[in-house]
Amino acid sequence: MWPEEFSFLLDNAEEVNLHIPSAEGSTSREPVSRKALRARITQDDFEKIWHLAEARYRLNGERTGEAITLITNNPHYQKWHPSDGGSVDSVSDSGKTITTRYVTVHFLLDDVREPVEA
Repeated sequence: MWPEEFSFLLDNAEEVNLHIPSAEGSTSREPVSRKALRARITQDDFEKIWHLAEARYRLNGERTGEAITLITNNPHYQKWHPSDGGSVDSVSDSGKTITTRYVTVHFLLDDVREPVEA
């Protein structure tokens, strides 16, 4: 199960389709399409979930019946490895400028609902 403490990272994630070119030597020339979630998260949060990468986790809540896999270094998904998501400057109550860095990440999204016989 995806850790509940990190569920907020998926709140504003956008569902997208990844179009992966067919593998070399494959009989099909058509790209493979995979559902994914794209999220822009803080660098600090990304460092907290890095160890969860490349493993499949089931989701709870409104996404019950789905599973995600954080893409980090899988060569098949190189285009969707974590990338710079920009930064935002803000001013603290004490007047100090704070820069928050962001990372854009992709999670493969799978349907894991199991059919139930009536």
